[in-house]
Amino acid sequence: MASINSSIIWKYCEVLRLTTNMRLATGSEQSTAQELRSFSDWILQISEGRCGAVVNDKLFVDIPPDLIIPVLENPVEDIVNTIYPNLVQNFCDPSFFQDRAILAPTVENVEEINNYIVDLLPDEEKSYLSADSICGSDAYSDVDVDWITVEFLNQIRCSGLPNHLLKLKIGVPIILLRNIDPAGGLCNGTRLVVQDLGTNVIGADIVSGSNVGDKVFITRMNMIPSDTVIPFKFQRRQFSVSLSFAMTINKSQGQTLSTVGLFLRRPVFSHGQLYVALSRVRNRNGLKILLCDEGLVDAAKTENVVFKEVFDKI
Repeated sequence: MASINSSIIWKYCEVLRLTTNMRLATGSEQSTAQELRSFSDWILQISEGRCGAVVNDKLFVDIPPDLIIPVLENPVEDIVNTIYPNLVQNFCDPSFFQDRAILAPTVENVEEINNYIVDLLPDEEKSYLSADSICGSDAYSDVDVDWITVEFLNQIRCSGLPNHLLKLKIGVPIILLRNIDPAGGLCNGTRLVVQDLGTNVIGADIVSGSNVGDKVFITRMNMIPSDTVIPFKFQRRQFSVSLSFAMTINKSQGQTLSTVGLFLRRPVFSHGQLYVALSRVRNRNGLKILLCDEGLVDAAKTENVVFKEVFDKI
């Protein structure tokens, strides 16, 4: 009922239909027209919940065998070797990270992959700790702040907020979590490669967006999370970045990549997530999916979440 087509103003709206997948069109040189059309139709069917079978009130879609990454011993190692082949040898080439990423539904899965890759890489690791504090407006509210210690604030993790502990190495890819300088290309979702690690500043080269190749410097900034689950306001002063070997599906919206690995240790859990993940890639050959959820109905199926009411009256 919260969707616009349930509103009383819907009868005054005009529906415009988009017919061409522009992201796939840019990868047409690597695929035939028939392959592109077939892949585009499959993605569209997934977005609208028109393919798959319902099992126990859940919609499951079949994943083509050629897109599935076989699970050997360690699922994280399997998907890293597929999406980032010869990682250590290619580590010094910034373009290697420019058009590839691993996507996962949850922050926990993303951090598991990012930490695994960082530990594989050479060079010295540098750690940055945030400064967290309760906001003054809540310090005198009805919230009992006596139990909210600095250590407790340090442990809070939520979407769009960098962790208290940020571990970086020169050469690793990062992604911005806030708009810093839109005119200079530093927007939420911009990807960069770290080149310098100072005490209070990070030097990096932009590898996505309209300012590719520009060298920029990032400083710490104060951030207040907007997550309504947290019953009080607190401030974290930290670099507004996170590693981007892997990123959440939600964070990947707006990204266009040549190689995408979808890591499904657990299935997607919100409307359109599976569609967003599958549609980041330029062509079918660049998409690989690893299914390792213990509750899988079938080794070649995964759950898709679509609220079909959204498409009523369209």
